[in-house]
Amino acid sequence: MNHMTESFSYVWLIPFLPLLGAFINVFVNRNPRVSGMIACATVAASFLLALGVFFQLIGLPDGERSVDVVVYSWITTGTFAVDVAFLVDPLSTVMMLVVTGVGLLIHVYSIGYMGKDACCVRYFSYLNLFMFAMLILVMGNNFLLMFVGWEGVGLCSYLLIGFWCERRSAANAGMKAFVVNRIGDFAFILGLLLIFLYAGSLTYADVFAADPAVLAPVITAITLLLFVGAMGKSAQVPLHVWLPDAMEGPTPVSALIHAATMVTAGVYMVARCHVLFAQSATAMTAVAVVGAVTAIFAAYIALTQYDIKRVLAYSTVSQLGYMFLACGVGYFTAGIFHLVTHAFFKALLFMGAGSVIHALEHALEKGRDPQDLRNMGGLRDLMPVTYKSMLLATLAIAGIAPFAGFFSKDLILLGAFVNAPALWLVGLATGAMTAFYMFRLLFMTFGGETRLSRDETEKVRESSRVMTIPLVLLAVLSTVGGFIGIPHVFAAGMDRFGGFLAPVFSGLPEAQVPSASVELTLMVLTLLLAAAGIWGAYTVYIRGNSIFDRLVPRALYTLSLEKFYVDEIYDTLIVGPVRKIARGCWRILDSAIIDGGLTLAALTVRSMGNAIRYTQTGVVQNYALIMVVGALVVFAYITGFLGP
Repeated sequence: MNHMTESFSYVWLIPFLPLLGAFINVFVNRNPRVSGMIACATVAASFLLALGVFFQLIGLPDGERSVDVVVYSWITTGTFAVDVAFLVDPLSTVMMLVVTGVGLLIHVYSIGYMGKDACCVRYFSYLNLFMFAMLILVMGNNFLLMFVGWEGVGLCSYLLIGFWCERRSAANAGMKAFVVNRIGDFAFILGLLLIFLYAGSLTYADVFAADPAVLAPVITAITLLLFVGAMGKSAQVPLHVWLPDAMEGPTPVSALIHAATMVTAGVYMVARCHVLFAQSATAMTAVAVVGAVTAIFAAYIALTQYDIKRVLAYSTVSQLGYMFLACGVGYFTAGIFHLVTHAFFKALLFMGAGSVIHALEHALEKGRDPQDLRNMGGLRDLMPVTYKSMLLATLAIAGIAPFAGFFSKDLILLGAFVNAPALWLVGLATGAMTAFYMFRLLFMTFGGETRLSRDETEKVRESSRVMTIPLVLLAVLSTVGGFIGIPHVFAAGMDRFGGFLAPVFSGLPEAQVPSASVELTLMVLTLLLAAAGIWGAYTVYIRGNSIFDRLVPRALYTLSLEKFYVDEIYDTLIVGPVRKIARGCWRILDSAIIDGGLTLAALTVRSMGNAIRYTQTGVVQNYALIMVVGALVVFAYITGFLGP
């Protein structure tokens, strides 16, 4: 082990500590109050260690910012060898900080949100286990270790989405997420098999250094299969259907798994494999087109939804589409930059929505849904901290300067404008829709006249500090987080984020950048469209103008409200036929052949037994007679009397 590796030898503790927390909560701790403290303490320790890695890394020259830390030899058989080893480089460090930093705030928030739940020990165990799996995914230095984390977050997602399994809807949502992800995972496994077959290794360094001529015959197949895996994990069309239903889980789960971490695993994987994707123009085009289609498709659905968490769920799908659009046009740094800023404001939006739901659960009369926007309104003065935090996050996701989302979205749209103008137009339209549906959510929740009764209004209280402090911290990050990547048009050399990631993506062709005047014009146009979206939401949901009711055809509204009937189409074309086939197999193979064969065998044995039992009379004379007859038969056979 060289000196450089020794200086990072402690990195294995970053994923191990959350695993230790899960172990303690499962096998040792039985106190619900202590479970949250154990979970938070282990994640906090991991975050501090990740910060240590970051500060060590920035002190190294660019050429030395990539270190493999081998923990032990895992599998060695023939030519196949894989270690449990971690890759410390700028990309993995960014992901470590996002996962542990945002994850820590959500763990703290969960103490207030889930503290009174009867199963909170189990909840924090699952949450810590998820952190372990996600960190393994982003820190591993080989595809097999990534796959372990990949499957681990899928398992934890299933457990956390279906956490309230006594509710049938939650159990079904967990199963749906698990099954849909298996589709993507199957393709992902095939991609890994092709990589090993042609590159002879699953270690990143070996695969990415392989001769392009060796991988050329299958590079498009490999990258497309990997991307299908990313589509499942990151909920891209048409494998997006599991994410909105995943809102059946506790709201902190939505904030952690389905906004800040797990769903970004696909984006991370594509960025990590940029060397492979860059060798296939077909794969890059597919990534960009799917990302753009997903972005506008999910944004269009979010325009009309009334469940506050489902609006945010479709928003997440849309923003993930933005990230893939960036990767597809070769702006991998922009995709990761948006991943980071999105983690700040989307986690905040989910936690703010959870704060509202938590307050309304105890205030609304029985039968009124605390997640329905039509049961809210006028909460601005009743929940001021939640309102102000969500306002800042909404400005960030809408792309308003100088909030975090403005800088990352601008970089993505710039890349699309240079490399794919048609997709740039899709991105622009998506940005305007994002501003509209997010301010629609904000106005329907906090603005206008309240839709609560007087008794309900009197019961509404701001959430406790253990829930609001994480909101405030994320609000600060959503406000200033974008300044780590200031575009060169404003200040040359101030793109610290791009500079930090530069060693990871150094092998890519230099990105084309238009003139400063063109870039400024694009920024202004983006801001104007976002402002138009905000004005439209204000006009409809604060001033009560019904202009859109007159302008938008009812069919288009219905398509958005009914989510393009995608679930119904899947039920008709896939789920229904599969159920019929399964039912037929059950009736023919299982019931008729397998069960029937076993039943026939049992009946045969029973019939033979019934026939034989008549010889067991218990009378000694009968037994003696049978013995004599038997002896005579044997004697006759031996003497030839019965034979030739």
